Order: sequence, then structure tokens, then C-alpha cells
Amino acid sequence: MERMNNVTEFVLLGLTQNPELQKFLFAVFLITYLITLAGNLLISVTIFISPALGSPMYFFLSYLSIIDGFYSSSIAPKMIFDLISERNTISFNGCMTQLFAEHFFAGAEIILLIAMAYDRYVAICKPLHYMTIMSRPVCGFLVGMAGILGFVHGGIQVLFMIQLPFCGPNVIDHFMCDLIPLLELTCADTHTLGPLVSANSGSLCLLTFSMLVASYIVILRSLRTHSSEGRRKALSTCASHVTVVILFFVPCSFLYLRPTTSFPADKAVTVFCTLVTPMLNPLIYTLRNSEVKNVMKKLWGQIMKTGDK
Repeated sequence: MERMNNVTEFVLLGLTQNPELQKFLFAVFLITYLITLAGNLLISVTIFISPALGSPMYFFLSYLSIIDGFYSSSIAPKMIFDLISERNTISFNGCMTQLFAEHFFAGAEIILLIAMAYDRYVAICKPLHYMTIMSRPVCGFLVGMAGILGFVHGGIQVLFMIQLPFCGPNVIDHFMCDLIPLLELTCADTHTLGPLVSANSGSLCLLTFSMLVASYIVILRSLRTHSSEGRRKALSTCASHVTVVILFFVPCSFLYLRPTTSFPADKAVTVFCTLVTPMLNPLIYTLRNSEVKNVMKKLWGQIMKTGDK
């Protein structure tokens, strides 16, 4: 059966129709987005140029910062520009590209968070074999797998969506293209396909979150044999990762582990995912990590000395 598609573009209703609120949100989101890019760029560059931050944990953190920057950039610029634009439209191909990009980077981040949890498990439960198990080739392989599986996840979403007929209307009550808003516009019966498409993201969220919870239960149990100082250091290291996991998976579960219908809170939750969480991740890892802070202070001192000369 040939796919029918009378829609060449979609109209995005955006966050609000209030002109004054749009101007306010434009300023707030633009500043937040710039902070997100600057924070994640600072973390990744600091780790790449500093030999003191050469451990696998920081290797993964540098790529997490890169992914956060790209993930936010796949959605935020269009959302921010539309707040001051009179007509907010996106072509069908542009919509599918945005859908792929957001799920590609989100999927890659999920796999990377698993790799980071595995890194903490090996460091705490098998410290004598840590550098052997978490060698640089292994870390590179895990990052590569994050990219490949993220690509597969994003590709599955797009392959599902381009098979659906869109006959009109073409108005999306959102500021971006995502699964549920698009499923509500298709003129096909989505009672079977809708849950299947959402399950691709929902099951990934649930399975990954369950794996991460299980890994930290194992880590906590193993800490009983450590000294009080060892426990304190291990818990401090893990706390940052657990915080990032919660910030990522709670909104993810809300958006995808549910029936395929839009809720009023969807826009606010999506803003949190695409702007707030990527902005907070560098702060969480930096503020709780003395090594990163010390390296940044040294680099800043060197920059200041160079500037004085």
C-alpha cells in the first residue's frame, strides 16, 4: 500500500501565544542555552587538554558533555528563534531530521550513562583490575557503541514515522517534532502502531533505568567492606552520576512510559530535558568534584598569566 502524504510542512504552535511572555522566554532560554553550550564546552576542553583528568571516568564525562551540547542544539535554537518569529513552520523533512537528531543524541546519552555506571562499578568493586578492565580501547569501544546504538534508536523512530500517512491538519501543539504530537496528526489507525513507536523510547528508558538502579544497589552492597573514608569518597563520586541519571530518566519516563496522548505538562517537561538538564550536568559534576575544580583553577591561572604578558 502506497503511503499518502499531503503534508509538506508543519505549523508549530510553540510554548505560548502571549507576545510579552514570548519575549521574556526568548531572553531566558537564550541565556540558558548559551550557558549550556559554554559549560559543556568548558568541561570537554578541560578534560581533553589536562593530563590530570585522563582516567576513564573523565573520558566518559567529556563525551557526555559533547552529547549534551548536541542534544540541546538539536531542539533549542529552533525553539528560541520561533519565540520571536511571526510564523513558526518546519518542513516535513526538517521535522523528520529533528526527530532523528533528538532521539539519536538522547539514545547515545542513555548508553553512555550505562558505560559510566559500569566504570563506577569496576572502580569500586574491582579496584585492583580497574585499569586493565577499563583500558582506553575498551572506553573507546563503549563510546562508539553509544553512538551506534543511538543512531539505530533514532533511525527506528524515523522509519516508523515516514511510513505513516499525513493528510492534514498539519498543526502541532508543541515547539518541536516528537513522537506523540506527530502520531496525533496521522490519518492512520495508531492504536497498534502508536504504542509500538512509543515503546521504542519507553522500553529503552525503563530497561536502562532498571539496569542503573541494579548496578548502584550492587555498588552500595560492596561498600560495606570499605573503610569509612573509602565509602565517603565512593559515595561522593557516585552521587553526581545518580543525580544526572535521575534528572534524565524521570522526564524521559514521563514523556514515553504512558499512552500516546499529549498532556498539558509535556512542553514544560521537554524544556527541562532539552535546556535545563544539559545545563545542570556540567555544574553537577564540577561542583562536586575537587579534581575538576582544581584543574580549572590552574588553567584559568595560566590563561590570566598569558593575558598579562
